[in-house]
Amino acid sequence: MNYTLAPLVLFAFSLIFVLLGATVLLRQRWLLQWLKGTAGILLVVAAVYLSLFALNIYGYKEYAQEVPVATVSFRQSGDQSFIATVTRTDGSAEDFRLKGDQWQLDARIIKWRLPFSLLGLKPGYQLDRISGRYYALEDERSRDRTVYSLHREPVGIDVWQMANDGWSILVDARYGSAAYLPMADGALFEVNAGATGLVARPMNGAAQQAISGWN
Repeated sequence: MNYTLAPLVLFAFSLIFVLLGATVLLRQRWLLQWLKGTAGILLVVAAVYLSLFALNIYGYKEYAQEVPVATVSFRQSGDQSFIATVTRTDGSAEDFRLKGDQWQLDARIIKWRLPFSLLGLKPGYQLDRISGRYYALEDERSRDRTVYSLHREPVGIDVWQMANDGWSILVDARYGSAAYLPMADGALFEVNAGATGLVARPMNGAAQQAISGWN
């Protein structure tokens, strides 16, 4: 099953639950009205949950092996201050002013549980945040920290957070973070999602020089 078909399947189940719930609630001839009414309400609640779950799943992108998720480029704007441009795979780009000497990109990752995993559904990812930090511990403690959210705001329910808290029967959640790397004027990095999380690699001379000097 294609990853993008999963939300459609969930929407179909939610429609079935709505119809079943409405049938149970509207048939007044049944003897066990209270039990049937309760069952109908539970089915409607399940339908709402699956609809919101499917809607939020659209914010994640499938990956099987290592795939590019973004590029991050830097231009220096001051002392320990950089403008980081995050370009996603769809071509959209955003600028963020990061303070410090290093940067890190994080992502939310979901993996399907049974029975969806048996259908061949692959893990999905969503960029979560980008942050900066300082080399010196004293600077890290006393100077301004910069962290920016990148993930799409959830609709109704936070699928990843629920799974991370152990409240999802459909998916498992984990966090993927690229290792902290140095920021440098003109540096360009590519970030990939793989089996172990996120991996950032230098894409030009400025980035390679920054890493070489940092090591």
